[in-house]
Amino acid sequence: MKTTGQWKRALATAAAILLPGMAMAAEGGAGFYLLGSKGPAAAILPPPGVFFQNDLYIYSGELGGNGQLPTGGKLAVGVEGKAAIEIPTVIWVLPEEVMGGHLGLSASLPLGWKETSADLTLSGPLGGVATGSTTDAVFTVGDPIVSAFVGWEVGNFHYQVGTMVNVPIGDYQDGEISNIAFHHWGADVFAAATWLDPSIGLDLSGVIGMTFNAENPATDYKTGNEFHFEWAAVQHFSEQFDAGLVGYYYNQTTGDSGAGAARPFKGEVAAIGATIGWNFKAGDVPISTRIKYFHEFEVTNRAEGDAVFLTVSMPLAITQPTNVAAQ
Repeated sequence: MKTTGQWKRALATAAAILLPGMAMAAEGGAGFYLLGSKGPAAAILPPPGVFFQNDLYIYSGELGGNGQLPTGGKLAVGVEGKAAIEIPTVIWVLPEEVMGGHLGLSASLPLGWKETSADLTLSGPLGGVATGSTTDAVFTVGDPIVSAFVGWEVGNFHYQVGTMVNVPIGDYQDGEISNIAFHHWGADVFAAATWLDPSIGLDLSGVIGMTFNAENPATDYKTGNEFHFEWAAVQHFSEQFDAGLVGYYYNQTTGDSGAGAARPFKGEVAAIGATIGWNFKAGDVPISTRIKYFHEFEVTNRAEGDAVFLTVSMPLAITQPTNVAAQ
């Protein structure tokens, strides 16, 4: 005769298998493009020179009920996740003109902590083997990301197009349900626009993009294509201080595939929040700081939670004095 715990596990397993509509999209619950990473002045390119930016990303969310998270070659059910990740980035803007604008190059290396808890994990064919509650925490280095982008300026309008590439050489924890590295190649193409009127101090920015993912060879899982849109509306009250609203929208446009994907999962989420920016000088070095907060809603097949970005940026070498806007 089965114990109460065994009956609960059997019922949860049956529910997870019979409710494919509750499955979570994107392996690991997130793509390598970090939603909310853009914001005010998204399309404004710094002057030629070398710049440093550091983002501290903090996230907490959950996927309740029988929702499933495909991760580490398993399905995790009843998931709660937390993360605190540092993303240092070096940006180089070349002085030469390219197509009437300026070319920028950047490289980032995520490093941080992530914890994932699940009420149940399913493995084996079609998730037929069930394991009880699990908590997996990791502190390690993720996959580096390299980018190239070109920016233009016409009066108060600024435009930018570019691409980002995820290089799968980070510390991927094979078989674990919590990872910072993605262990697969990926590319994101994006276009950004900013209208900034210095006479009234209003900044309206938007970024649209699409992420394309290769298959994770460790899990035979290929996340589908991911559409993302970010926006910001910010008022500059002085050269030092600004505040406004930010938000993003995400929609997976194609289903997941590969031998490790039992079903073509798709996800969708929207978020809205607020931002404050503060600029100051440390000696002769201009430093920009920004905080962004996002609350997610209208969630389908994804975790729902809250995210915070703390951003600090500064020039390392510039050809002319300027303030660097926090992205």
